Amino acid sequence: MDSATVRNLLVRGMLAGLAAGLLALVVSYFLGEPSVDAAIAFEEAHAHGGEHGEELVSRTMQSTAGLSTGVLVYGVAFGGIAALAYCFALGRIGRIGPRVSALLLAAAGLIAVYVVPFLKYPAQPPAVGDPDTVGKRTALYFLMVVLSVLLAVATVILGKRLAPRLGNWNATLAAGAFFVLVVGLAYAFLPSYNNVPEHFPAAVLWEFRLAALAVQVTLWTAFGLVFAVLAERVLVPRTAPAAEQTGQSAPVPN
Repeated sequence: MDSATVRNLLVRGMLAGLAAGLLALVVSYFLGEPSVDAAIAFEEAHAHGGEHGEELVSRTMQSTAGLSTGVLVYGVAFGGIAALAYCFALGRIGRIGPRVSALLLAAAGLIAVYVVPFLKYPAQPPAVGDPDTVGKRTALYFLMVVLSVLLAVATVILGKRLAPRLGNWNATLAAGAFFVLVVGLAYAFLPSYNNVPEHFPAAVLWEFRLAALAVQVTLWTAFGLVFAVLAERVLVPRTAPAAEQTGQSAPVPN
């Protein structure tokens, strides 16, 4: 793959990330912000002595301009990184077309980058979590992300090496079992934190975590669908006009 193609895919990945970010922003605003407001209200109601620190940025600004900027910038950056990963993976995960490759990348990314770490260290709303352990919990979360991504790569490599001897189906099952086993060991040995304050509304905690998951599912799904179309246009040039002139049918991409 030449540098011009990589550059085109990078730009399209960032555009797909921006489009996915817009959809994720809508989900975050309507599903996530109500639970954030409820968690903040709980925190303020249980503040020691009823005193609150000075509010440097208003809650209205945080939930509108701040949220929009954060989600959209994240979407563009995420799309660019995913596009570069796509360039590396294309042709190395089997003989499949660019559209299917993009969809598989999005699905694998959602599982490895978010779902696996989320199940061990789920998202926490305001007022949940000991402030003294924020640094340690953040480090453990990113350690889980790195471990999950490396295991996903190792799983693909293992599946490809086992395929000639076991066949594609059995090799996929064996590689998947390896991934689940090692992730399970990581869950068992890495420390867990249960810092939910007493009397914190369980419904608020559930709604916040469900909203966080919905935002990521929306982001990755939208990116995969949009980028699949854009990548195919770069990698599979339109041949319909030429085919009409020669009287031949154009190939149908995957």
